[in-house]
Amino acid sequence: MKARRTVAAALSVLALTAVAACGKDGSPNTDTAKSGSAAPQLPTYQVNADAKLDGSPVWTEAKKNGKLRIGAKSDQPFLGFEDVQTGKRNGFDIEIAKMIAADLGFSADQIEFKTINSSARETSLSGGQVDYYVGTYSINDNRKKTIDFAGPYYIAGQSLLVNKDNSEITGPESTKGKSVCTVTGSTSVTNIKTYGANVTEFESYSLCVEKLLTKEVDAVTTDDAILKGYAAKNQGKLKVVGNTFSQEKYGVGLKKGDAVLQQAITDALKKHEQNGDWKKAYDATLGLSGADAPSIPDLTEKAAG
Repeated sequence: MKARRTVAAALSVLALTAVAACGKDGSPNTDTAKSGSAAPQLPTYQVNADAKLDGSPVWTEAKKNGKLRIGAKSDQPFLGFEDVQTGKRNGFDIEIAKMIAADLGFSADQIEFKTINSSARETSLSGGQVDYYVGTYSINDNRKKTIDFAGPYYIAGQSLLVNKDNSEITGPESTKGKSVCTVTGSTSVTNIKTYGANVTEFESYSLCVEKLLTKEVDAVTTDDAILKGYAAKNQGKLKVVGNTFSQEKYGVGLKKGDAVLQQAITDALKKHEQNGDWKKAYDATLGLSGADAPSIPDLTEKAAG
């Protein structure tokens, strides 16, 4: 009996050691991939200590206060996301915001990110609550009545997110009779219904993705950039399929009439597109979804005057 107890105890120790070696149960397998030497690395941005934007009231006030207030999203994985435990932000839009800030003369620790809901973006810029906004902000004529844009820095389009093993849905034409989830009130609802999909609506994309992972819906639809973020978060489980079937030009929003700041942001975007930072930022964020980087768009929003 004593020998049996000794063997049992030894086996228990071995089992515990094995569990410890495997790591925490349920840990995402993406951690290992990201820490490997071949994993895409985020670029670093050299701060322009000589930056001087004479004639920009927004920049002058920010320099006086020693900080730059940037509006952003906080709930879009690998695009604009905030870790609620650490308060740290990450994602492609966050990198765009940082590279612009560096060219304006502000280091990362001089940035104050503010989560601004979509409905409050124009009022936040016009009222001076933020100095500029980077967060899946589509350029359109109606918004340009009250604010200005620089960019576009990314051209998104409506697409589809499905489970990795789904071979039936390859684009919008194959969604007829399928259950497709999107957010209530979005333009995605109308667009996908034209293809005969049965649309399920929720208040957030995260709920749609949960239903997709449990196969309660067949697909999720919205801008491809947002879907790529969820695919990256769920590597090996989800994929973005088909060509985009709409066009959204993401721009940097800023207070109307500050032509000097608008031009400076345009110049910053151009610089970081040409020196490879844009591509590096994409590869280390949205690129983790497995989708290749799209073409870099032409900068069409020019400063007035």
